[in-house]
Amino acid sequence: MRTCSNFGINTMDSYKIPHVGIVGAGFGGLQAATTLKNKPCTVTVIDKTNHHLFQPLLYQVATAALSPADIAAPVRTILRNAKNITVEMDEVTSIDTSRNVVFRKQEGELTYDYLILSPGTRHSYFGNNDWEEFAPGLKSLNDALIIRRKILKAYEKAKHSNGNIAKHTTFVVVGGGPTGVEIAGALAEIGRQTMLQDFPELTASDIRVVLVEAGKSILSAFPESLSKHAQQHLLDLGVEVQTNSKVQNITQDSVTINGTVIETENVIWAAGNTASDLLKHVPTTLDSAGRVVVQQNCSVKEAPNVFVIGDAAHFPDTTYTALPGVAQVAMQQGRFVAKTILSNNPNAKFVYNDKGNMATIGRAKAVAYLFGKVQLWGFAAWAIWALIHVVSLIKFRNRVSVMSEWLWYYVTYQPGARLIIEEQ
Repeated sequence: MRTCSNFGINTMDSYKIPHVGIVGAGFGGLQAATTLKNKPCTVTVIDKTNHHLFQPLLYQVATAALSPADIAAPVRTILRNAKNITVEMDEVTSIDTSRNVVFRKQEGELTYDYLILSPGTRHSYFGNNDWEEFAPGLKSLNDALIIRRKILKAYEKAKHSNGNIAKHTTFVVVGGGPTGVEIAGALAEIGRQTMLQDFPELTASDIRVVLVEAGKSILSAFPESLSKHAQQHLLDLGVEVQTNSKVQNITQDSVTINGTVIETENVIWAAGNTASDLLKHVPTTLDSAGRVVVQQNCSVKEAPNVFVIGDAAHFPDTTYTALPGVAQVAMQQGRFVAKTILSNNPNAKFVYNDKGNMATIGRAKAVAYLFGKVQLWGFAAWAIWALIHVVSLIKFRNRVSVMSEWLWYYVTYQPGARLIIEEQ
């Protein structure tokens, strides 16, 4: 059996089987759990929802291309064959690292020997939190369904409008990163290829999609050449790309950008993230985004048996100021931390293997920057993007469903999830 003494854990029995608490069943948390599956430890996985979400395809739920079940799977089902793992649908509200205890909203205290924190992030409005009511962000299935409902109802409102149709069929996406680019491309394509058939009262000139980026270019993490290719793809779809543009105000029926007011009821926020408030309970240094500044083994300096991974962690890196909050970082860190715990080696150092970045822009168009040197765009990049995302889905059923929906849309331009489901 493995001991936990090297991490400074006080225990009367140095040969006891350690208990690992994992907060969050996203990419990092789930990867850690599967690595610890049926190993000499007990594991408790705690998440506020009952499902693991494949977040890279969340925008396709928001734009009615996929259904929620296509990109999510129950955590209990994923881990059902792990005899040493318990799954809890609960919320961790606080942490006491001096006592090795987390506090759960429903079940109270839970003692751990090791703790892996992967609670995810929420969208940041940079001090303008009142904008959230009018400009929803995209982090959860609930967010996606809110946006989907907003988009589909916009066309219904436009049909019945006796005056300003443009207010209903103008869509402004704030943030020129991968999420913003993907949403803008999907909105333009679905609007002109699908909705015009369903709403013959409308014309192509009625539909306006604007992508707003405060920086000098979209997809700033990509090489400049790919950023330009992505922008051209968007322009070909009819998207207006406004760079060096700052959002100054958002109301129920307008957005102000660089002093210009655009009348719209449809603003979607993809401009920034902030870390979970749970991290404020970790007695260590946080960065400006609220992430925990971790050591080279992803642990907390003041609590070496606590690990923070994924977009909750600020991991100093030579290539980046800090590693980006993307799925591949979280997954690699999740595996690394689990193996570090099993080997009882606090001196291990995490090394990130950067496989590249990808972003899709509508049907059969994408950009890809792979292994730090290969640049692809157009159909070739899209084909690789599609293959990687399908293979990465958790369940076989999800893979078949997504492939079927994509094939149907590729042939017909008819996304299969255009349902307005009202909140009760």
